[in-house]
Amino acid sequence: MIDEALRIDAHQHYWDPARGDYFWMVPGGKLDRVFAPSDLRPCLARNKIGGTVLIQAAPTLEETDYLLDIADREPTVMGVVGWIDFEDRSHLAALERFRKNPKFKGIRPMIQDIADPKWVMHPNLSWAFDALVEYGLCFDALLHPQHILPLLKRLLRYPNLKVVIDHGARPQIRDEAFSTWAADIARLARESSAFVKLSGLTTEAGPEWTEHDLEPYASHILNTFGPERVMFGSDWPVCLRASSYDRWVDAASALTAFYSDAERAAVFGGNAKAFYGLDDLTAAVGQGLVKA
Repeated sequence: MIDEALRIDAHQHYWDPARGDYFWMVPGGKLDRVFAPSDLRPCLARNKIGGTVLIQAAPTLEETDYLLDIADREPTVMGVVGWIDFEDRSHLAALERFRKNPKFKGIRPMIQDIADPKWVMHPNLSWAFDALVEYGLCFDALLHPQHILPLLKRLLRYPNLKVVIDHGARPQIRDEAFSTWAADIARLARESSAFVKLSGLTTEAGPEWTEHDLEPYASHILNTFGPERVMFGSDWPVCLRASSYDRWVDAASALTAFYSDAERAAVFGGNAKAFYGLDDLTAAVGQGLVKA
């Protein structure tokens, strides 16, 4: 049996479009509204998830401050992954300020939205990677498949960097584009110590997805990284484009059914807790916000 009190959603978002820095958001679209802790708590409770990792969704320092303020007030948020500009060395001061908050766990540049697919290899970014290693902070890699091998070249220079690949590097499931992505993600798993998130697959498959559509991609992720380097994430509320929170939890449970109970416990909480250095979930569970 998975220890439900230790279940962690390693990837979710909160935002308020009125803040004005979500450049990717379609005005009037499904995601163009406030998503707050009160919206997510019922999903966490239904699925016996004790806490979450809150991930940036805007490339601004102001949004990271906004997320840390939420985390300070919301016990279910165990950690925050924010943003700095890797091309602006003056942002080292912001990184040093953020890391004073014990819930601040790492940084995510929005690589998928940067025009140059080899951006992550640029030598002028090294100061930021050096700082992450020095401070023991994590690096969330938001990628498309074409970014996998450039990232690997960077990681080979930083064997001590704690890195996790968001959404399995977003395989193009709707287009059934499997082979190149599969070869590249397997190489990344083999040649680096990176973790990966079992998240975002339903969005890549589209609203009509079935578990059969997801299975080749999920199985490849699970088999190449192994149960010790995979962590479950919902990507809520982005997942709502293609799935309810509950349906994705059910699908992820089915897709990992071949694992032992101990392995599934790692995927659904233990790995995220260890990777991000998260505190115990007693605060959220103890206050009755999430039932164990």
